[in-house]
Amino acid sequence: MDKITSPSAASAAPAPAREPITCHVLDLTTGRPAPSIAVSLTLLRPFGPSAPLTAVTSSDGRVNQWSGEAGSSLTELFANLAEHDGGHTVWSLKFNTGDYFGTHQTFFPEVEVKFFVNAKDGHYHVPLLLGPWSYTTYR
Repeated sequence: MDKITSPSAASAAPAPAREPITCHVLDLTTGRPAPSIAVSLTLLRPFGPSAPLTAVTSSDGRVNQWSGEAGSSLTELFANLAEHDGGHTVWSLKFNTGDYFGTHQTFFPEVEVKFFVNAKDGHYHVPLLLGPWSYTTYR
């Protein structure tokens, strides 16, 4: 018996590899994802601070890919860090919330979340629940 496959399934490109650190922003005033927020990711320790990797949240409020200077890759950086100090690192995510809500429409011009990562553990996803006067995060 012949196997039947749809043309779209047969020609679908493989999904890009998931970055080791991703984030997601939800706007608590609308109950919806927060698109178009500029986000930077910086390695603080060891060897830091590094040049920041940057991204902008997508229409669903997510950052799944980062851009860096001269094509630097978060995945490559993670692989190298896993070999040093047991892979234990400290990172910073900065969210430009002032531009998202508008000047003087929020108490926080930016939100910075610092967190520990063990590069050997794989993927870290950092959600940010955001309002103009408060925020929270979790893992």
